[in-house]
Amino acid sequence: MKSAYKAIVIGGGVVGASVLYHLAKFGWKDVALVERAELTAGSTWHAAAGYFSLNADPNIAALQAYTINLYKEIEAESGQSVGMHETGGLMLASNPQRWEMLKAGLSTFQAIGINSAKLMSRDEVHDIIGDVMKTDDIYGALYDHNEGYLDPNGVTYAYTGAAKKRGADVILRNRVLELNQRGDGTWDVVTEQGTIHTEHVVNAGGLWAKQCGLMAGVDLPVTPMEHHYLITDSIPALTERKTEIPLVADLDGFTYARQERDGMLLGVYERNVKHWMMDGAPWDYGMDLIPEDIDRIMPELEIGFERFPALAETGIRRWVNGGFTFAPDGNPLVGPVGPRGYWVACGVMAGFSQGGGVGKALAEWMINGAPEEDVFGMDVARFGLHQSNREYIRQTTGQFYARRFMITYPNEELPAGRNLKTPGAYADMSAAGCRWTNIWGMEAPAYFAPDPEFVETGTLQRNAAFDLVGEECKAVETAAGLLDITAYSRFEISGPNADAFLDQLLACKLPKPGKVKLAPMLAEDGRLKGDLTLFNWGDGTYWLMGSYYLRAFHQRWFDDHNAVGAVIRDQSDAMSGFSLHGPKAREILQTLTETDLSGLKMMNAITIDLGLLRVKLARLSLSGELAYEINCSTTEHATLRRMLLDAGRNLGIREIGFRAMASLRLEKSIGIWNGEFTQAYTPEMTGLNRWIAWDKGEFVGKGAAKNDLPPERVLCMLEIEANNADAMGFEPVRSQGSIVGMTTTGDYGHRLQKSFAMALIDISHAEVSTSVTVDIAGERQQATIIEMSPYDPSGSKMRA
Repeated sequence: MKSAYKAIVIGGGVVGASVLYHLAKFGWKDVALVERAELTAGSTWHAAAGYFSLNADPNIAALQAYTINLYKEIEAESGQSVGMHETGGLMLASNPQRWEMLKAGLSTFQAIGINSAKLMSRDEVHDIIGDVMKTDDIYGALYDHNEGYLDPNGVTYAYTGAAKKRGADVILRNRVLELNQRGDGTWDVVTEQGTIHTEHVVNAGGLWAKQCGLMAGVDLPVTPMEHHYLITDSIPALTERKTEIPLVADLDGFTYARQERDGMLLGVYERNVKHWMMDGAPWDYGMDLIPEDIDRIMPELEIGFERFPALAETGIRRWVNGGFTFAPDGNPLVGPVGPRGYWVACGVMAGFSQGGGVGKALAEWMINGAPEEDVFGMDVARFGLHQSNREYIRQTTGQFYARRFMITYPNEELPAGRNLKTPGAYADMSAAGCRWTNIWGMEAPAYFAPDPEFVETGTLQRNAAFDLVGEECKAVETAAGLLDITAYSRFEISGPNADAFLDQLLACKLPKPGKVKLAPMLAEDGRLKGDLTLFNWGDGTYWLMGSYYLRAFHQRWFDDHNAVGAVIRDQSDAMSGFSLHGPKAREILQTLTETDLSGLKMMNAITIDLGLLRVKLARLSLSGELAYEINCSTTEHATLRRMLLDAGRNLGIREIGFRAMASLRLEKSIGIWNGEFTQAYTPEMTGLNRWIAWDKGEFVGKGAAKNDLPPERVLCMLEIEANNADAMGFEPVRSQGSIVGMTTTGDYGHRLQKSFAMALIDISHAEVSTSVTVDIAGERQQATIIEMSPYDPSGSKMRA
């Protein structure tokens, strides 16, 4: 062990080993892994070690494909076998809803370039698995030949063996005791064998990630949970086979299975979950297991034994009940967090599917400043401090685990961690029939259903609230719709260096006092980092407004690029408000103020007295109608709502939710983050280049974006001949059977009474009037590329 390294990786499981390997592979030779016991101790050694290529997030799917392809490379490089069994994998459908979901899933995988999967009929499933599994009750399965399982020890030692050949060190039986940051930002890693000085610390602590985070003052939203599987004695039907059976995920049975030599491994995701050592595993826990709890998992075991009849006639050779670390949404935590130079790679539940990709992304981030892929689905910044609360973690991780194999529909609202944050008018809006969705812990209106008996069930088809949302859209078109916008982020930028900070951060020119600008934000490589709105209130302060769930993500970016020392304050919890849309919007507001609003043009902003309140008001529209955004303090939210509803009562005002706004903004071809705009896309692909001020001075990403090659795909608008379902995003767009694009978002346009989607289309097929097809809920529908902004394309209504 040396006294100093460029980076220290804490944790010797498969993820820590992957991070070490990739740091060395990408050029940092002076790195070391420190493990408190032996490699694989904790979760890795007892993992079932299946690997899967399918993931609905295209960027994570790309990292999973990278992980799978990497195994033969590290095996050859290290000389250590990874024990790779390329068996293929089946996801079973036992009911029509699951079959529909698998068909839709296959379309998504094809859209994102996964071509190893296909649907199988019941008979085809039986042909490849035989009588080992009951198949007479299934509708079919999704099969992927690029799945299988590995030797967890072999994989870990292959990573570390290859890393050591590239110059990295592996230090075993040496627990990290403390992490102390020096004044210059570097770290002292205090271990049982002495102190190591380093620039970077990576927490790949697995079951001990919580403790390793607290050493740096970071409270991570992770917790260990118990997970069971069993291994049987030999099964004659398997002994007689020439090939191994595929991995099987019985999604409706909450079980997964694979062959283990001549027997079987059966694992369960039980609905009666159990957390284990929520504050982290004991330090002396290593190659240990938790006593099995068979009674608790019996309902799922019974389903598994029914699915595989031979299990009832076979002895159980071994029970495994081990701890695995979960984040609230089941995805990994990756990236920089807390003090400078502190990184995390933990909560990687699917370590053998994602470990290689996690190591790659984090190493690129540490060495190059950013990962190659958009890894927001894994980014630790998708969580905030409110999500490190113990009860929040308990509820959400329990919910995720219990629903691991359940269908979660796009319109489904889940109960865990809810009512954590509520807008000021929450009680009044609930009494008015508001049905709520959740955005980063904040309750936000989805739609209004005055009938308290109204129930909405999950579906891929148009849901029970379809007509209610249509009525809200109609109110916006004919009178006025009032939308709670508490769940918007609001960053205040001030101080003598505010202009300098914003000018180099944003790709737009700064608005003059009293003006508003759409503000694209780029990364150094020219790809998108944000689609924000910049307000100059004329009093020396600016506001940057954006997506509420990106608050931690954007705050990190602002801090990293604030070399001039501007004052940045996240006002998102201190401020609130409503947006008012529709032809009667000005008339309603004018009854509450003596300020003449007729002269307030689009993209202008003022501070005015509105009734008893002093508010910040701006004129801009996401709906395509005359619209205003009205911002007040959180304590005034309920008062503002009452004032606006009273003023508009005789003018047809109606409260609306974000589902209506999704329909309205799509008819105007207005993109949103994580749909039309992501870190994987460039301004020219998405049309945001029209808001970039190329003629101003230098700003982050200018050179890379300006010199970027013409994009292969561009954003287009589709009109779809849909039946009872609409596009949602990530559906394939085809021309003469070949995939030429992918939808980004979609919905029904209630004002135009047509189904629409936006999509990234190959530039050779992106001409208006081109006929294409789109897979919706697994069914192919005809579509046509149309001009952008089909509703009021001239914009005369919103400029009225």
